[in-house]
Amino acid sequence: MTSYTTSSAPLRSDGRNNPGQGAGQGAVRRSDVCIIGNGAIAKTAALGLSQAGHGVTLLVPPARAEQASAAPSYGGERPWDVRVYALNHTAHALLSSLKVWGALDMARVAPVDAMDVQGDGAGSGHLGFDAFGAHAGALAWIVEDSNLNGALDAALRFAQNVTVVEGRASRLACAQDGARVELEQGGAIEAQLVLGADGRDSWVRGQCDIGIDYRSYRQRAIVANFTCEKPHHNVARQWFTCKDGIVALLPLPGNKVSLVWSAPDALADTIMNESLGELAIRLGEHADRELGLLKPLQPEVVKAIPLALVRPHAITAPHVALLGDAAHAVHPLAGHGMNLGFGDIVDLLEVIGAREAHHGIGDERVLARYARARKEDVLLMQLATDGLERLFGTNLEPLRVVRNIGLNLLDKLPLVKRRLIAHAMGK
Repeated sequence: MTSYTTSSAPLRSDGRNNPGQGAGQGAVRRSDVCIIGNGAIAKTAALGLSQAGHGVTLLVPPARAEQASAAPSYGGERPWDVRVYALNHTAHALLSSLKVWGALDMARVAPVDAMDVQGDGAGSGHLGFDAFGAHAGALAWIVEDSNLNGALDAALRFAQNVTVVEGRASRLACAQDGARVELEQGGAIEAQLVLGADGRDSWVRGQCDIGIDYRSYRQRAIVANFTCEKPHHNVARQWFTCKDGIVALLPLPGNKVSLVWSAPDALADTIMNESLGELAIRLGEHADRELGLLKPLQPEVVKAIPLALVRPHAITAPHVALLGDAAHAVHPLAGHGMNLGFGDIVDLLEVIGAREAHHGIGDERVLARYARARKEDVLLMQLATDGLERLFGTNLEPLRVVRNIGLNLLDKLPLVKRRLIAHAMGK
C-alpha cells in the first residue's frame, strides 16, 4: 500500500466550483469523497452523498468546445437524443428522493406501459408484460441522456457541499487513512473514499489492478430515432432475430420511437454505410404490422456503440469502490445497464448510512458490505443478459424451436412473469 503526506490546508467541504476550475498547480483539495466520472451515475452519486452530509469532489474531464455549446434547435424543437435509458422504479425512486426526477423535462419522457417480445423464425414465440398485470403505473420510463444529465447538472449547481473540478487524474495512491488522486495539471485530491464511475474502460479500476473477465459480443448497438405511422401505445417492442441480432424499438412521446439494434459487426458495418431511410426499410420487416411506416426523425442521427460483457474480479479496493459500467458492463438487451448503476448508488448510500460511528466511509468493512449487497443483483443480470444473448444467438433449428416454445410457455405462467417483471422493475 502506498503512503503519502499532505502539505496544504484543508479545503472547505461546502465549497462549490463551476466546471472549468481546476485544482490549481500544487494545490491539495480534501473532501470526504472523490468521484471520478462525468456521466449520470457519477453525478447522482455526488448528489446522494452530498445530501447525506458528506463533502464531495467530482472530478470531470475538461470541457470540449463542442460540449460547451448548446445543441441547435431543429424546426423550433430541441433534437431528440439517440442515447436513451429505460429507467426502472429503483432509478425513479432514487432520482425523486434527490429532487432530480421533478426537474426532468417531462414532455420528453415516455412511460412504458407494456413490453412485447417476439422470438425468431416461423411460429416464433411471444412474451408480453404490462403495467396492469404488474400492479404498477408504468413498467419503466424512457428518458434521454441529455434530459437526465441536464436535470442532474441543474441540481449540482445548487448542491452546497459538492466541488466540481475539471481535470484528468494521473495517479491513484492509497494509504491507511485515505486515498490521493494526483492530477495531470498538478495538485491532488485527498479523500476517505474514491468512487470510480468512469465507465467500462475505468481508469480507477486499472489503477487498483482489479482484473476483469471480458467478452466481446462482436456486436454494436445501432441507435437512432424514427417517427411511426401508427401509435405505439407506449409499448416497448423487441425482436430476437438470431442472425441479425436483437432489435428493440422504445416509445418516445408522440408517434416517435427510439431504436436500439444489437447488430453483429458485419451487419453494423453495412447499416452504418447506408442511409437512415434504408435502415427504416430494414426495420419495416419487423415493425410494419404494429407501427406502420417508419421515417427517420429529423435531423437524422445514427450512432454505433460496441458491446461487451465486463465482469471485474472485485468492485472495491482499499478506500475505493466502483459504480456503474466500471463495476459491471452488460448486454443492453434487457435495458438495465443504467439501472444497475442506480442500484449501486442506492446500496452504497445505505451501507454508508448504516455504518458504525467509529467506521469511516472508506473503511474496508463498509466497502465489503457494499460489495456483498450488490453481488446477487449484478450476478443475476449478468447471467440473464449473457445467457439470453447466447441462447438467441445460436442459429440451430432444434434450439430455435425450443426457445420459441419456452417464450410461449413463460407467457402462460403469470406467477413467474410477475416475479420476473418485479425484479426488472427494481421492486
